[in-house]
Amino acid sequence: MSASGNNNNKNATTDVVGEPIALQQESISLWQDAWIRLKGNKVAMFSLGTLIVIILASIVGPMISAFNYYSNDLMNTNKAPSSVHWFGTDNLGRDMWVRTWMGARISLIVGLAAAAIDLIIGIIYGGIMGYFGGRVDTIMNKFSEILYSIPYLLVVILLLVVFEPGLGTIIVALTVTGWITMSWIVRGEIMQLKSRDFVLAARSMGASAGRQLFKHLLPNALGPIIVTVTLSVPSAIFSEAFLSFLGLGVQAPVASLGSMINDALTGWNLYPWRMWFPAALICLTMLAFNLLGDGLRDALDPKLRK
Repeated sequence: MSASGNNNNKNATTDVVGEPIALQQESISLWQDAWIRLKGNKVAMFSLGTLIVIILASIVGPMISAFNYYSNDLMNTNKAPSSVHWFGTDNLGRDMWVRTWMGARISLIVGLAAAAIDLIIGIIYGGIMGYFGGRVDTIMNKFSEILYSIPYLLVVILLLVVFEPGLGTIIVALTVTGWITMSWIVRGEIMQLKSRDFVLAARSMGASAGRQLFKHLLPNALGPIIVTVTLSVPSAIFSEAFLSFLGLGVQAPVASLGSMINDALTGWNLYPWRMWFPAALICLTMLAFNLLGDGLRDALDPKLRK
């Protein structure tokens, strides 16, 4: 009985020629592991799907309507949602379905463009601070702190004095100080990574500072960078909506979600649908981006890897 048990155990761990069988598990990369854990986060995946639907609707939505973005119909002002006007009409008789999705398109363009510019400037500026350190880091960090202390609304007003209000001015205003947070995130990650063995090995082999930074350091800091970008998009969308609500954003007849809410304030008790749809879309978009950012943060956290 005992011998039979030993033989069975031996057969389970050796092959036909008596050599040990290597018990191997397929290795996966950080990004594969992060994607697996992100897929397991139902809230994050639902948020990702919601964002995809919103982006596609902002592109396709105006195309499937028979109404024009700029056309007025003073005979059909402030009409409630119906089979003809799915989101109703505004005070000039313009179709709210078309204007809501066009406004969402503008808000998304502003948010994504501002996040992309913040990403580029923040990576370069923060990478230089973190890599060189010392006096370079002190001077550059003090400059960013001074710039960060300037009131945001004051920067916007000054830009609007110099430039005409519009989409480009809003994007510039959002990125004047928006990149600072990204640069601080990159700086902290680079300062932690630059003393690692793989960086020291690259330096000993004669790799230039640029190669060390962009080839070795930044790729290993992509996790926090991606999370920061994801969370900066809703912040930019909200800022654009706030500025447009104050009349400092895009100008008529172009409309963003913020300017549509501002227009809906007049008579919102009588025509609430004029505010419902743009306000709900802003809230849904910001919530989806924030929940996706939280999911990415959990998925990319190395402390949670098994």
